[in-house]
Amino acid sequence: MVEGAETDFSRRMSYGDYLGLDQLLAAQNPRSGQHDEMLFIVIHQVQELWLKLMGHELDLAMDRIRADDLAPAFKAMARISRIQRQLVEAWDVLTTLTPHDYLAFRESLGASSGFQSWQYRLIEYRLGSREAFMMRPHAHVPEVHGKLRAAFEAPSLYDEALRLLQRRGLPVPGEVVARDVRQAHEPHPGVEAVWATVYRDASAHFDLYELAEELVDLEDAFQTWRFRHMKTVERIIGHRQGTGGSAGVSYLRTVLDRRFFPELWSVRTSL
Repeated sequence: MVEGAETDFSRRMSYGDYLGLDQLLAAQNPRSGQHDEMLFIVIHQVQELWLKLMGHELDLAMDRIRADDLAPAFKAMARISRIQRQLVEAWDVLTTLTPHDYLAFRESLGASSGFQSWQYRLIEYRLGSREAFMMRPHAHVPEVHGKLRAAFEAPSLYDEALRLLQRRGLPVPGEVVARDVRQAHEPHPGVEAVWATVYRDASAHFDLYELAEELVDLEDAFQTWRFRHMKTVERIIGHRQGTGGSAGVSYLRTVLDRRFFPELWSVRTSL
């Protein structure tokens, strides 16, 4: 016995009470009777929990960038990058599922698909994706659809970063900052030139230099997650159509070349 440890929780909050473990552990409901379906459910639920935390930290980072209070933003963004490592590692666990294992319960998924993850779409919108079509699977849930619409119509993380650069007196092109934020950011040579100024004189712009590197870390990790997702799907189902009607691997390949912060990558060539 651990001396002094609390053991009577008949009238006090326990660890399980605080975490809501009864509800959490009751949320895994395999439908097929196949052993490996539990793995599939748990991995995706864990990823959704990490996405929830990632969104929580992203909200803070964007708020602090708007306030020109970068230290808390850097902490939040560093935490996001570590969350992304966990998301990548989750695919390694899922790869223990063989095609035979998956096909044994695939029909139990019906039309459900990770393509329909609203938390993932919300993060994509906050990072700068502007594909309105991705809201359609959530039109039947007004609260969720409203959150997606609000993020779609609000400045992205990169928009906030570029506005900060402009407030600091750097010559971010006016048409970039003033554009309709419902339209995706397009690479602009003027933005690349501003980032080049930050990188070439990092000592004079050190917090902006650090902001740039935090953004690169975030996108690098996001692309790693996308790649591992694509390879995991290919390993388990090959080039079959996805359960929700998506094109599966062929669609996942197309998103690998999409950039949220394009000038932060192109500037590396021009420096």
